[in-house]
Amino acid sequence: MPETYHIVPEARHDALVTAAYRHRGYTPDEAGEAARFCASATRHGIRTHNAIKALHLDHLFGSGGKGCVPGAEIEEKPSRFAAVKTWDANRKLGQPTAYRAIDEAIALADKYGTGTVAVDNAFHYLWGGGYVMDAARRGYIAYTCCTAALAEVVPFGGKFPTLGTNPHSWGFPTTDAIGFPIVIDWATSVVAMGRVQQLLREGKPLPPNAAVDKNGNPTADPAAAVALLPFGAHKGYGLSLINELVAGLIGGSLPTIRNRWENVGAGDKGTCCFYFQVTHPEAISGGAFAKGRSQAENVKAVIADILGHGNEHCILPGQIEAAFAQKTAAAGGLLFSKAEIEALNELAAEAGQPLWNLEDFGTVAF
Repeated sequence: MPETYHIVPEARHDALVTAAYRHRGYTPDEAGEAARFCASATRHGIRTHNAIKALHLDHLFGSGGKGCVPGAEIEEKPSRFAAVKTWDANRKLGQPTAYRAIDEAIALADKYGTGTVAVDNAFHYLWGGGYVMDAARRGYIAYTCCTAALAEVVPFGGKFPTLGTNPHSWGFPTTDAIGFPIVIDWATSVVAMGRVQQLLREGKPLPPNAAVDKNGNPTADPAAAVALLPFGAHKGYGLSLINELVAGLIGGSLPTIRNRWENVGAGDKGTCCFYFQVTHPEAISGGAFAKGRSQAENVKAVIADILGHGNEHCILPGQIEAAFAQKTAAAGGLLFSKAEIEALNELAAEAGQPLWNLEDFGTVAF
């Protein structure tokens, strides 16, 4: 059944989100970059990580708690490795920190072929796919992982949530080949907690075996969900574990106390960690492509082979987001449901901004 969206001019969205962050004490640069990120997520149909989710996280664990410090400055740590930067974010807002990290990793890749930025003591950066998509559009191979804000996922075979949803995000420069960058981005749980919140907002059930209630029993009721299950049983569990181990190597502390500040004792840490790696395609080229193809031609041929042989209707990762972005562009503004407009109006009221009237916006359904 088609869903109806209200078309909100992007400038109007950005003004509201910027005002909401400024009201909470963030600098103009931080607020502007947060609004830029939220617009990007909405443009690509990432409704689990739009402004509603971003400011909700900030309320719970950011400026509303102890997890984020408006105006914090990133501190670069000494490193003997030229292609690697290590940063202490000093609890800076996640989106501007991540934008700086991906830009720095790209600069390193331009010089050394590959670049890595490890970030300790950070606040969650939300949709990792947005950062690697940006890098892929600029012609790079990019990867990022981040420890989730909370430990909400039960490990395979266990009963208590000790892992984050811990997404992995890869971006590949395939725009010339297929019209959009391939972006492989997922939470390591069956669904992200943002999806649970979205379905609750929309009055829709969870998919089967995605969450458990307070007694550890599977539930499809988003209102009863208190913890999530890993996708693919032991496989999703292993992928989630990767993020926790990488964070442990960077400087992250115990997953079960992350952002649970009442449990963080003196000298301990409850912040997130980021990991970014960018590779210049030329750096991994063997040069001996079949039939004398160029690297770009070879990638296009590989994708065509994968989607051939009767697989022409298969969807590539990133294709759904690219299609939603096209619909957004055709509509001439960012697309929000009625429930999302109501949630955004709560943020407007908090920040002393004019409320949005549904009648002011056109609609589109698909």
